[in-house]
Parts: sequence; structure tokens; C-alpha cells
Amino acid sequence: MSNLKLAVEVISAHDLYPKESNGSCNPCVELHFDNQKFRTAIKDGDINPHWNELFYFTISDPSSLHDSPLKAVVYHVNKETRSKSAIGKVQISGSSFVSQSDAAVLYYPLEKKNMFSSTKGELGLKVFLTDDPSVRSSSPLPDSDFFQDYQSEDQIPFPNPTSSNIFHHLPREQNQLKTSFMVDEMKSAPQRPTRVFSPPQQQPLEFQLKETRPKLGGGQVVGGRVIPGEKPTSTYDLVEKVEYLFVRVVKARDLPSKDITGSLDPYVELRLGNNKARTKHFVKNQNPEWDEVFAFPIDRLQSSVLEVLVKDKDVIKDDFVGMVFFDLTDLPRRAPPDSPLAPEWYWMVDKKGGKGKGELMLAVWIGTQADECFPIASHPDSMGGGPTAAAFNSLIRSKVYHSPRLWYVRVNIIEAQDIIIADKTRFPDVLVRCQIGIQVLKTKPIQARTMNVLWNEEFMFVAAEPFEEALLLSVVDRVASNKEETIGRVQIHLSTVEKRLDDKLINTKWYTLDKNAVTEDEKEKKREKFLSRLHVRLCLDGGYHVLDESTHYSSDLRPTAKQLWKQSIGLLELGILNADGLPPMKTREGKGSCDSYCVAKYGQKWIRTRTVLNNLSPRYNEQYTWEVYDTATVLTVGVFDNNQFEKGSEEAKDGRIGKVRIRLSTLETGRVYTHSYPLLVLHSSGLKKMGELHLAIRFSSTSLLNTMLIYSKPLLPKLHYLHPLSITQLEVLRNHAVQLVASRLSRMEPPLKKEVVEYMSDVESHLWSMRRSKANFSRFMSVFSGVMAVGRWFGDVCYWKNPITTVLVHVLFVMLVCFPELIVPTIFLYSFLIGMWNYRFRSRHPPHMNTRILQADSVHPDELDEEFDSFPTSKGPELVRMRYDRLRSVAGRMQTVVGDVATQGERLQMLLNWRDPRATAIFLVFCLCSAAVLYVTPFSVLVVVAGFYLMRHPMFRHKMPSPTINFFRRLPARTDSML
Repeated sequence: MSNLKLAVEVISAHDLYPKESNGSCNPCVELHFDNQKFRTAIKDGDINPHWNELFYFTISDPSSLHDSPLKAVVYHVNKETRSKSAIGKVQISGSSFVSQSDAAVLYYPLEKKNMFSSTKGELGLKVFLTDDPSVRSSSPLPDSDFFQDYQSEDQIPFPNPTSSNIFHHLPREQNQLKTSFMVDEMKSAPQRPTRVFSPPQQQPLEFQLKETRPKLGGGQVVGGRVIPGEKPTSTYDLVEKVEYLFVRVVKARDLPSKDITGSLDPYVELRLGNNKARTKHFVKNQNPEWDEVFAFPIDRLQSSVLEVLVKDKDVIKDDFVGMVFFDLTDLPRRAPPDSPLAPEWYWMVDKKGGKGKGELMLAVWIGTQADECFPIASHPDSMGGGPTAAAFNSLIRSKVYHSPRLWYVRVNIIEAQDIIIADKTRFPDVLVRCQIGIQVLKTKPIQARTMNVLWNEEFMFVAAEPFEEALLLSVVDRVASNKEETIGRVQIHLSTVEKRLDDKLINTKWYTLDKNAVTEDEKEKKREKFLSRLHVRLCLDGGYHVLDESTHYSSDLRPTAKQLWKQSIGLLELGILNADGLPPMKTREGKGSCDSYCVAKYGQKWIRTRTVLNNLSPRYNEQYTWEVYDTATVLTVGVFDNNQFEKGSEEAKDGRIGKVRIRLSTLETGRVYTHSYPLLVLHSSGLKKMGELHLAIRFSSTSLLNTMLIYSKPLLPKLHYLHPLSITQLEVLRNHAVQLVASRLSRMEPPLKKEVVEYMSDVESHLWSMRRSKANFSRFMSVFSGVMAVGRWFGDVCYWKNPITTVLVHVLFVMLVCFPELIVPTIFLYSFLIGMWNYRFRSRHPPHMNTRILQADSVHPDELDEEFDSFPTSKGPELVRMRYDRLRSVAGRMQTVVGDVATQGERLQMLLNWRDPRATAIFLVFCLCSAAVLYVTPFSVLVVVAGFYLMRHPMFRHKMPSPTINFFRRLPARTDSML
């Protein structure tokens, strides 16, 4: 077989025809030879691009080489409209191909691709033949759509203009790596081949999402579906099947004592080669009960014999009591839904293998992570050089948490009667202080001239079930600006407060105030009567959804009251596979270490994987499920470093490694998404990648009709619309809700730390950030980029940039004016066609954080330092002054833009209010004439005339503004009333 290949090196291009309105273009070169196709990178905004990319074509038939021309087409790529247009082409005959030693860079003038196109410039190519056997042919692109070649799941994405493409930009001597990678992927079908996705806003390759193809428990993932294997699939089909040796140590009996006192401090030690684990030990107990489970991964075992030793805890050296042997080849295998394996009594043997004294109850079997014992099992294989599993077992286990049910407490302070104070020479300034835990709100102070005070003010609080904190109402006299005296108070337990599901009116209630007493027992002991009363309306509002996370990333939108919950519409399944490249978060035994675990939050259910110690590439392989009630919700998965093993663990905070958000509405029903998500964290020093997290996700719909109907229903419960809460009020209540959830979850075992809950709930999202402000402005401009693109296209039509397009627009315009009933159907038909056209380019992966949208890759260090500053600020006066001046500058530009927009609106109002009498008179005359003309002239004729005038040829245009614009700019605005 011939090794002859055609090498084409695309060097550069000069003086290309500008395709953009700013005089630039986004060129790339597409090469065609012998039914093979290659494409260079896209150079944004460059009419003199440089590529220096080398491609190798396979020559199928060297004898017909002279009849096989090389064709190179230079395209301009419009990424906004997802279209391409030819700038020019070059065609080189096969008879002109030379060897590598005779090859030189030649610049070919570009020819028109068709008779209607305009072109100029030249393309530099170096073309030669080579038969070097070490050179591997490049992999050609498929014969498909241009954008699909770049953005389909099976191809490399748009190359980054600021960095080299992973394959196309390889040096000439390394180009064979591309082919070997592609061939190996197709032939060997590795377990985790990755495919890179590039969002519309380009970002570095390391920050991009990658698709993986793990071999899950249910089979291989192909086309977003799990292809079952030979054996029936289990419920754990979104994680890689990992077999474990489970050892359940239940109890022992009749253990021998080591002395005449019968003292024995027994514990059990498990040995599997270098893998060891031990139970807790008991003091002076010959019949201990442990009931602990241990799990050893089968693929990491270094011995085929399991040794179960019973030892006696001693200060100097632990004494041997007895042992039991197990051969792993003889152990039974178990997979749910099989019943759990019953534990069995085993006689222990001594060191010489003879029968010893005492029995040990054990259950030993081989299973997978689908086993019911897996969540409660200790994993000694992951302990490494760290602490033992027995001492910290509760801190490393996987757990499922349920956050408390949150209620809004509505407190309406109406009035108070019989206000009495000791000082009779003054009228008291009375206010009511309402308090639930750390939440404190006050009414405005009112002077009580008649001993009765009317406020009628309403407050909202957040409370969590079960209600542990009572509502404390204190009537206070403001004696001075910095001094208050309590007149009386009352404590109301929230469990006695009426709950409501709608906006019905709750009956009011009078509460007798006590001078000092708070509880009912204290009231009984109090002898003197205190007749001041407080009129209050209280209720627990169950018709609201209590926001405890950022409104943009809500995972639950249901109301508090369970009676108002709708039926679930689907099931969300999450498989947490593994993490790669985690950074060392601490130093242990002179080496970098990371004790990582994952936390996932959706709705009221939080999950926590087991902690894998001393491992920078941990494998979790744990699967969890949630019921879905709304697709407009977000699943959040975070990775943290467990610091509870270090000294001072009570104050130690778990470190943030990164998090991933996945919006359910972006997932196709029934499709399995297996991707590697980069963990991106913004530090004061800049953006850092903290590794990658491999997930498998599937959303299954129980009813397609209910899922579709959910799009027509309100996003929030109806009370949010009937009696809406202000944005400021919602933000304050959200902060209190997060603190309540964090307080409850931190009291569970193992605790879910406060910093973890706050990070998962985006508690700091409301703080000021210059970077975030720039990012939001960029998003704002991106939203209107389509409108601006249409405006530029219409401007090109009006200025006859492409005469054929302009003529076709004229014809379409006349047709729509003559048949106006076709306008609306045409708009909807055109929208349908655009949607169907974009179906091929739909995203095949969930959205993820984009460093370009985040403005994190180009942010100024001082802006980052300001973003991570505490509140209130901890910086010096000079730095704060500089930042304040910068903020004033930014705010000044925003103020100018808002003022300009307001000015244009005010000028429209001034047309008819005679603020400028001459301008109003001119406008009224114009209106009268226009009315007369419109009465006698068909409307379609006026529209055609106006349209043709708007799209008139440039020879009939003037560079000066039109009279209409001049008239509008001369109208007055309310700027004259501003200081």
C-alpha cells in the first residue's frame, strides 16, 4: 500500500474582502481533496490572518493524482447569525504538486466562488507530496453542515482565536498524534473517551465541558441512552458498578478474660493484605455488641484471605484473643432485591490454628454500592495515612438530609390599650418590638396621648418546623434616642398560631401584657395585675414558597402547605461518579492531601457522599433520586474538603472546591447525560480550576402531558401574586431562611456545616461586584445583539450593499403591503422555519459556567480584591476612596444613559403639551394634513411609498440628518428642571 500523502500548509492571507460593517471579517480556510475535507481555525476580525496549520491528505490512487485538484475556499463566519459566506477560492491542479524539498510558499489570488460574489486578496499555501511512513494522515471532517462540523458532539469545537487548536495547530512533526488519537478512540473504544463542547462565547479549553462515556452499571451509554448488558440492569444504573467485600461485625460471646478480674477491652480488627480496619472497643465486656459494617473494594484487595481478629485493648500492646479466616473465593454474592444475608456464629481459633474460646457473629458477602449496607458502611480503603475509620466513622459516611419545612409568619400589630408608665409628666413614645430568634423588627414610635396607640403595621418572619423559637412581642417606651424601657411583653408559641392556605382574613386576638413575666408559669406566680393589652393578628402563611436559595437557582417552587402540593411530574436521577485533578487543600505527612466529599441539593432533600480521604482523584459512584415538581428548577452539586479531622475541628471550616448547577428544563426526557464538569472557583487572586467532577444525570417524566401543562402555570404559588412581597423583603427573609436551614443541618450527624449550606444557597449573590456588573451589562448587550444584527442587515439593504437582496426585500415588502393578511402568518411561519433550522444546532449538553460570560478571565485584580472584601469594608481609607471614585464614575455613566433614555420619552410627551408652542403647532399642522391625506389615500399606497423612501438608493441619500430627526432633537425635555 502506498504511503504517498499530500501535505497542505495554510500560511496566511492578505487584504481579504471585508464582510463586516466595521471593515473586518472572520476568515477560515476549508480544504477539499480526494473526498476529504479539512478546516482551519477562525480568526476573528482579521483581514490579514495567519494560520500556519498543516494538514495531510491520504492519496487513495496515486495514478490519478494529476486529475485530482486541491480546492481551498476562504470563508467569512458570522457567529451571531450562524452563517458563512465565501470570500474567495483557490484551485491547484494535481499536476503542479511537487516534493517537499522543492516546495515553497506561494500566494495565490483569490477567485470568485460565483458570479455574484465580490472578492479580493490572496492566500498563501505550501503544497507538497511526501511518502514519509512516520507521517499519519489527518482525520477528515464529515460532509455535513459547517457549524455542525464545529459544534456537533463528535467533533472538536470552534478553536479559540487566542490559543492553538488541540489538533490542527500541532507542529508538523507531531501531527501524527491527531490520527493516532482518533484511530485509537475508534478501535479500542476506551472507557472514558471525552468530547469537548464549546459554547458560543469562547473560553479556554480547560474550562470547557467534556462528555464522557463511562461504563455504567446498566451498560454502555450510547447516544444518551444506557444500552443494557447481558445481565438485568439494577436501580443503580447511573454509576459504575463497583464490587465490595462487606463485613458486618455484629457481636461476640464468651470471650476469654486475660486475668482473674475478668477484665477485657475487646475490639475487632479486619485484615486484607495491607488493608486494615477496626471497630470501637468496649471496656470490661466479654459479650460486646458492635454491629458495624465495613466495605472493601474488590479491585483494590491485595489478599485472597480475610482475617477477622479479636484483640484486647492495652496501653502498651494489644493482646490477641482469637480470629476467624475467610477465603474470598468461597464468599456468597448478593444483589438487591435479595434479602440481607443473615449473620452467623463462628468459633474463633488461636494463633496455632486450634479451637479457641469464644464465638464471633459475622456476616460476610460480596455486593455492590446498591447494597443497603453501603451508606452505613465504613470504607477503610480510603483512609490512607489519615485517621482510622472507627474514630471518625460518623464523619465520613454518606448521608441524606431533609431541610426543615419553612413557614412565613405574618404579624399584624394593630393597637395597644391602657398604656401606663411610671413617669406621669410625659406622654410615652410607644413602639412594639417583634422578635423570633435573631429576627427583630420594630414598629414606628407613636406618642400615646390617650393611653391607646394605633399602629396597624405588618411584618413577616421565617420559622422552621418543629417550632423551637417563640414570637416575643415587647411594648417599649422610647425614653431617649438611645434608651428604651419595656412597658410589657408577651410570648406566643408558634405551634398555637393558626395556619392558613389562602388569603382569607384571620381573626384578631387580644393579648394581656406582663411587666416582667414571659412564660405562663411566671404569669401564674405574678400577683399584681397588669391590664395593658396588645391587639394582634397572627398567622402562618402556608400559601407562599419560602425562598431559601437564590431566586435564579431555585430547586423548589412549591408552597409550604403540603395540601397545596401538586402531583410530581417526573424523577431526577444523579450519579456522582468521580472527581479528577482536585487540588491539595492541606498538608498531611509532608504531602498535599484532600479529603473530599460531594453535596447535592434539590428541593428539601440534601445528600452527602462519603468522604474519600487522602485522594486527589476520588471515586464516589453513588446514585440518588429526587421527585420533580417543576422543570424550571436547578440541581446544585458542590465539592468540599472535609476539615473535621484536623485539630480544632469544632471551629474548622470545610473548604470550597467548586460547584455545578444543572437546570432541569435544559435536559431531554429519558436521556442520560454523562459529562465532566470543570470545578471553577473565583479567588481573590483570579479564576482557578479546582479539578473536574464526573456526573451522570437523567430526568424521567412520568406524564408528558403534565410536564407540558406545567409551562402554562404560574412559577410561584398564587399568594406571591395576590399579595406580593417586595424584593427587599424577600431578600431579607431569604437570608434568615438560609441561616435557619444552616442551623438545623449543622446539628445533624454528621453535621452539614454552615459554610457548606451558605455556599450551596448562594448567600453572597446580592453583594456588590464590579465584575458581576460588567458581566450583566455584557449579557444585556448580548440579548439585544440579534436586534442590532437585524438593524445592520436592514441598513445594508437600505444602502444596497447587496443589490439582489435589496430587490428581493422590495418584492417581499410590496407583497406584504398588498396582502396584509399574510403579515402575521409569515412571521409565525418564518419563526417556525428558524426554529426547525436551529434544531440541528441545539445544545446536546447541559449549560455550565462560562468564564467569558462571568468576566472572570479578564477581571482586574483590584476588582477581585473588592469583591472578596468583607462587609463593612476592612480596607484602608485611601483604597476605599479610590474604589468609591471608581464606583462614582461607573454610576455616572449609568446615570447618563438613563437620563438620555428619559429625555427621548419626555420629548414624545412634549409634542402635545405646548411646552414648545411652535413645535407643537408644527406637529398639529402635520397631524391635520396627515389625517386629510390618509382619508383620501389608500393606506397601502402610503406604506409602499414610505418603505421605498426608506430603502432608497444611496445616490438619493444625504449625509445630513433628516428634517424629522432635526425636529425631534429640538424638542424640549425636563432636563431644564434638573439642577
